[in-house]
Parts: sequence; C-alpha cells; structure tokens
Amino acid sequence: MLLYAISMLLFGSISPISQDCDNTLSGTVIDLHDSSVLSGALLIVAGTEQAVQTDVDGNYTITGLCDGTYSIQVSHPYCLTQGYTVKVSGNTSKIFRLEHHLEELNEVTIKGETYQREAKTIFKNKISTEKLEDFSNGSLGDALNSLSGVSSLNTGNAVVKPMIHGLHSSRVVIVNNGVRMEDQEWGAEHAPNIDVNSIGNLTLIKGAGALQYGGDAVGGVIVADALKVPVKDSLYGKTLWNLASNGRGSSVTSQLTKSFQNGWYATAQGTVKRYGDFETPDYVLSNTGIFERSASLHFGLNRFKYGLEGYYSFFKNEIGILRASHLGGASDQLAAINSDRPLVIEDFTYNIAEPRQDVTHHLARLKMFSRFDGLGKLSLQYDFQRNNRLEYDIRVGDDADKASIDLELDTHTVLLDLDSDLTDEINLKTGLMARYQTNFADPTTGIRRLIPDYDKYDLGGYAVADYDMSERLLLEVGARFDYTYMDAFKFYRTSTWESRNYDELYSDIIVEETGNQILTNPQLSFYNASATAGATYSFDDEYKLFFNYSLASRAPNPSELFSEGLHHSASRIEMGDLGFKSEVAHKVAMTFERKNQIFSFSISPFINSINDFIVIEPTSIEQTIRGNFQVWEYRQTDALLLGFDLDASYAFTENLRLDHQFSFVKGYDRSREEPLISMPPVNTKNSVVYQNPKVNNLQLALQSEFVFRQNEFPNNNFEVYIPQTETNEIVDVSTSPDAYHLLNFNSSLDFNISPKSQLTVGFKVTNLLDNSYRNYLNRLRFYADELGRNYLLNLKFNY
Repeated sequence: MLLYAISMLLFGSISPISQDCDNTLSGTVIDLHDSSVLSGALLIVAGTEQAVQTDVDGNYTITGLCDGTYSIQVSHPYCLTQGYTVKVSGNTSKIFRLEHHLEELNEVTIKGETYQREAKTIFKNKISTEKLEDFSNGSLGDALNSLSGVSSLNTGNAVVKPMIHGLHSSRVVIVNNGVRMEDQEWGAEHAPNIDVNSIGNLTLIKGAGALQYGGDAVGGVIVADALKVPVKDSLYGKTLWNLASNGRGSSVTSQLTKSFQNGWYATAQGTVKRYGDFETPDYVLSNTGIFERSASLHFGLNRFKYGLEGYYSFFKNEIGILRASHLGGASDQLAAINSDRPLVIEDFTYNIAEPRQDVTHHLARLKMFSRFDGLGKLSLQYDFQRNNRLEYDIRVGDDADKASIDLELDTHTVLLDLDSDLTDEINLKTGLMARYQTNFADPTTGIRRLIPDYDKYDLGGYAVADYDMSERLLLEVGARFDYTYMDAFKFYRTSTWESRNYDELYSDIIVEETGNQILTNPQLSFYNASATAGATYSFDDEYKLFFNYSLASRAPNPSELFSEGLHHSASRIEMGDLGFKSEVAHKVAMTFERKNQIFSFSISPFINSINDFIVIEPTSIEQTIRGNFQVWEYRQTDALLLGFDLDASYAFTENLRLDHQFSFVKGYDRSREEPLISMPPVNTKNSVVYQNPKVNNLQLALQSEFVFRQNEFPNNNFEVYIPQTETNEIVDVSTSPDAYHLLNFNSSLDFNISPKSQLTVGFKVTNLLDNSYRNYLNRLRFYADELGRNYLLNLKFNY
C-alpha cells in the first residue's frame, strides 16, 4: 500500500509539471456603483506567491498561470474585500467589480432610492429623524406644519390634514414607504393614516414635479420613508415615552432593528397613544379624546446589484368629534356660532362617545430590484391597501351603536420603474403603473350612503430625464399620462335628480326607479396629461437657484362626483356634481438658496393657475330628521394661487442662532372675482435656539408664532328662519377669527448610559402664555377655542 501511494504521488505530479503554465489573467477592477476604474487595487492568487496591483487605469495582469481554477482575493481602500473563483484556460480576461466607498454603501438602501428619483429642480424641505421625534405624541400633519409653506386643515385637535400652498386632501399626494396612500383622503376631516413614529425621513415637495408618484399632485408630494439600515452585523433600537398635561395622556413607541453583513435586515415598530378630552384655557372640549395603535414590520435584502424589500403596517385610530359641533335645530346652530363657549361642556373623561371615527388601515408592499449592465436599475413593486372607515353619529334606539357610515376601500397597485444612466451626464427614469380600487359602502348602516359602491381603474406611465449640462447647471424634463375609469352604482333621491337637471343630462345611466329613489350606473373616463421642466444652477458652493414649471392634471374624486347626503363626522350635508371635469394646474416655482455656517436663507415665490378648480363651500342650512345641518356644495371655477415662503437662519455664536420662517399665500376665484375659501393666513415663526454639545448636548429653544387675521374670504353667509322668534337671521360662516400670537418652549439633554446606550430627556411647553384663540383653518372654530397650555415630557432611550 505504501508503494502504491508513493507511485500515485509521483505520477500525479507529472501532469502539472508538464502543463503549459505561461497563461495570463488580465482585465480591470471597477466600481460596482458607476463602473469607474479602481487604481491601486490588490489582487492575491491563493496558494501562490503572486500579488499584483492595478495601474492608474484599473488594469492588472497576472502571469505564469496554468490551466485550472484559482481563488483570487481582491481588495481596495474603502472597499469590501471580495474573494472570487476564476477558471483559467489559456489567456483569460476577467473584470472584477468591488463595492467602492464602503461607508457610502452602508447608507444606501432600497428606500434611499426614493430620493434619487425625486424631481431635481424643485427645492425640497426635509425633516430629520431627530426633529420628527419632537412630534412623537402628535401626527404627521403636526410635523409638517413646522415647515414654511405648510399649514394644516383641522377638524378639532386630532384630525390634522397637511395643506401645501393653500391646497389639501386629494391635491396632496402622500407616499408612505414607497406606497401612495389611498385612504379616502378626499375628506376634509380624514387625517392621513400614518404613524409619525414609523417615519425615519420626511421630504416635502411643494409642487407636482415628482411625476413618478402621479400627475395629480396639484399641491405637492409628501414622501415618508423609514430609516436607512446599515450593511453590517448590528442590533439596535429606541423607545420613546411622552406624557402630556393637556388631554392627560401619553404615548409610547418602540423600534428594534437587526441587520447583517450579507445585506439582510428587519425592523419592527409599534406605537400606542391614548388621550382624554383636551382643554382650552377656559373649558373642556368634550368628546375629543383619541386612542391610536399602530405597528409595522420592515424586512429585506440590501445589496447593490439586487435586492428585495417587504413592508407591512397596521394603523387604527379612534377619534372623538367635539360634541358641541353636532346640534339640533337652526336656532341651536345660530346660537353655537354666535356663542363664545360651546353649548355642550361636560366633565373630563377618557371615554370616546358619539360622534366619533374609527379608522383601520392595512398596507402591504413587496418590492424587488436588479441592476443590469447597460440598462440600469429595474424595480418591480406590488402593494395592497385596505382602509375601513366607520363614522358614528348620535343615534337612538336599536341603532345607537351602529355606524352611520361604513366604507371599505381596497387598492391594488403594480409599479415597474427603470432608472438608467444613459451617459455620464444624462439620467433617464421611466415607469408604468396599474391600479385597481374598489369601494364598498355597507348598506346595513340604515343611513343613506354618502359615497357609493364603485370600481376604479388607473393606468399611467411617465418618463423623466435630467442632464448635467455642466458642473453648475442641471436641466430636467418629464411627462406623464394617466387614464382613469370609474364604474359606480349610485342611488339618488328623485327630488335631487330632477332639481340638478340630471333627468335630462344623464337619463341614459338610470338602472331602475323605486319609490323616491333612482339607481344609476355612472361610467366615467378621464384622460390626464402632466409634465415638468426645470433647471438648477449652482453659482458657487453657497448659492443655488431652482426653477420649475409643472403641469398637473387631476381627475375629480368620488366625493366630488357622487356626494349627496349627510357627512356625519363632518356634521354637514355635502353635494357633488356628476358633470365635473379634470382640474388642470400650471405652476411656476423658484427658489434662491444660500447655505452658510453663519447666515443661510431660501426664498421661494410661486404662482399656480388652476382651470376647473373644484371648491366646496357652505350655501345654506337644511332640516333633517337628525336636526339642522349646513349644506356644502362642490362647484368648479378657475382659480389663481400665489405667494412665497422665506426661511432664514443666523448664527450669532457657535452655540446661539436665530431661525425665521414667513409664509404668504393668496387664493382667488377668477370666475367670481373673489377670494377662495379656506386660504391660510399670513404667518411667521421666529425661534431663538441655544445648543451646547459640551453640556450633555443641551438644547433650549423659544419660539414665537404669529398668525395674522385672514382679511380675504368669500361671503358665504346665508339666512335661516328661527321658529322660536319667527324671524330670519343671518348665519355668519365666513368672517375669520382675530390674529393670535403663541409662545412655545422646547428643551432637551442627553445622558450616556453606556458606550452604546443614550437617554434623552426633553421638556416642552406649547401655548406657553395659555392664550385663547381660534384658527381660521379649523373647521370647528365656529364652536370652540383652540387648545390651551400643554406641558410635555419626553424620554428617549437609544440602545
């Protein structure tokens, strides 16, 4: 056996000795990101003493190799060292790709690509994670309201809808972790179903230039994304706890992230908020408590060449609607509007009674992408949303606990996007979208359905190209086309059908007539084109100019088309119109920006001309079996909105600075030559901020906020008959409240608990002087004041 083994070794050694071992392995080492060459890369052939470096052009040559398979280690500064297996047969060529700028790669995730696809010629405002944590106990609308040019349309204190340059609801597109929110956003009292604690970065685009999200963003786009996850083995998280005096409640949120060196990661997050009745300086706002619960799970594989991402979120919110806003007869309505105090004031409670909302939203998303040489990054995404909205009115008898409105909205969307670098200077982004949506209005509520059953189909495609004309000048152009088809089944009262002349205009859509009801089947199609063109010019390292023109086209939403009845949580009767056409908006926006350590500023004027603008406004009061309600009707007109935003910051010293914001918006009905309703008043904010990193990162901020009186508003007052006095009285629903001034205080301290753990203690006071005031943009301003002083304690533990 020993002789046999020796013989095998001797004969086995003859083959390699007799091989032709003068083969070469040559090629280049390049950057996986942009294919740029990597000079000075080191290549080591395992099992040999050979080691070579690439030249200035990234080329290498390894000589003296035999036919066979070799293991080669390739390394470069700031690159992740990689091992490759290469089969050599004769002279062989091989390109090695390394993930260069490793630290930058750790910041790149699938989510981060969202920002790269946004419009590059529109100035964007961003809210960091640290700033968002100041609003942990609040809402998305509260956080956005801290930016210039953004107001909020409120229904009490709990329902906060962001308003951008005077526009809101369906005109503002909200993107949550890559998914366009479809949560019946048309309602003025429908708050976005997003937990602000699930957001890592918040980006505001004041215009319709971000065509990949849709061409109907007449007001703007809000992009909410989770935090980026590093490509390394790590486990970290945070917990925030808030305690508030006004509402006597608290919130707690916690998040945990696990990541791996191979690119896999997962994040779990959850939030619970509970508040009782809120209070003004003088009285309790009865039935204004909230109970919010949410959770999300985020997971994926994050690699440069390919990856996938899964996301699921659950959001449930119970919201009390001010009891004093739901009244009986016309005399009560008149008395409530003319009174300084609500007509209903009860003791503080955590109970949420009728009228109230109960909203549940599910969102699921799966995305995959791959990068192809010569083509670019191809992404495929499917997402699903289910929104269930329950609105409870004050009812008696067997139906007391039954919802007055029960809507279930399901949305399926498929997106295909391609991001290509055609040359070093030209980038092209293209995409296709298909969406199916179905709405079911439960008829067992026993109440006339405000929004009917419908199926909606959307198809869209876009292309956006940007061209780096020089180091200073970037040009961008884009176009999008969307097709929308709605198939609805809607009951109309015979009296309404005839009074609006529908019996002559739409007799062909009648399905059947039963008593005083007419069942119809409207089938509507809309063709909408959108476009953008702009430029960004950098004068030097400090000064930059943004210019953008955008064409936005928005199809009317189901509420604007089909509303015909009592909207219970809004406490008003709403009337739509089947004859509405698409809105078409032309917006020109500019921003001149300076970034400097001492003095920074940006000034952003805009003008937005909107044809066939859909506006809703009060017209009368109508008596129902539930009581008297204001009637609000939709109509179309031509509108003009213009204004500007100003942001500035001046550093007096290294630790002390002054921040300034000023926003000015005007809106006009060009057809009637009068102001538009619900335009935000002029407002300004000034903050003195002190920060000292040497003293536990001490931060102190005192903010002064002044909101001017809105002096331009349409006259929508109307006359009602008061049976008790047998007189006709004017109901003033137009006059705006007085100007007001608020002081707010914010502070925080950091404490290092361990090398990897930190505790941040924050203390905040809003409405420091406990002023009584009313906000023109609060739909319940007719019945009550805004919130009084509020003390907030915030504890954040990073681990």
